[in-house]
Amino acid sequence: MTETTDTLSAGQDPSVPEDDGDAGYRDERSLFDGDTGSFPLAIRQALVRLLRGPYIDGVAEPRLWSLILDNRAVLSDYLCEIFLLLTVDPERKIAMLTPAQVDAPHTAPIQPRKPLRREETLLALRLRLLLDRHAGTGTEPVISRAGAREILEEHRHPGLVDDKRLEELTDSSLARLAALKLLLPTELPDEYRVSSALALALPFDTIDEIPAYLAALDRSAEHDAGTQLPLESGDDDGEDQL
Repeated sequence: MTETTDTLSAGQDPSVPEDDGDAGYRDERSLFDGDTGSFPLAIRQALVRLLRGPYIDGVAEPRLWSLILDNRAVLSDYLCEIFLLLTVDPERKIAMLTPAQVDAPHTAPIQPRKPLRREETLLALRLRLLLDRHAGTGTEPVISRAGAREILEEHRHPGLVDDKRLEELTDSSLARLAALKLLLPTELPDEYRVSSALALALPFDTIDEIPAYLAALDRSAEHDAGTQLPLESGDDDGEDQL
């Protein structure tokens, strides 16, 4: 357990009035004028990173990953206060936030969430299958722009033959999933690596459920409602964040 965890776990119940010693401790932790918080800088920074999203990659950021694991309970307690759940996948080394489902007003996530469009959903589901097929192989699943185009062409509505529109949908779908960091760039142009976070973004109990979901999308003339991903939020202007 880290020094940060030891300090936090030894903290006083916030409902109990603090004595002079606690006040002095809080003064030492003050980071700005009017700061009444008790978390140290590193914990606050971790919270900001989680809230910005879309997720934390423990392989790319091992120090932040260790901090989140060591202080998972403290972070979870704080996030629950604002109706967010901290989801951690130790095997894939992915940490992300998901909105709590509460049947009450004023409990929606802080940031507005924009659903995926039909084509974006189709592509994400097919990539989820690809990710699962590569599990345990030691190889990373990749998708090219041409491969993504073939997927969307396969699921194109019958009778629609507008190739220009297909090209536009391919580019926009890849851009959206890349903005959510579900697709990551590679050294090759027009080729992407499928992020392990996609398994948490589309958390099916079994991948056998995915073909039925794809078939339902194929049967739908429109997909107006869209698909909500746990890590999805923000808008198309700037970086997507939770």
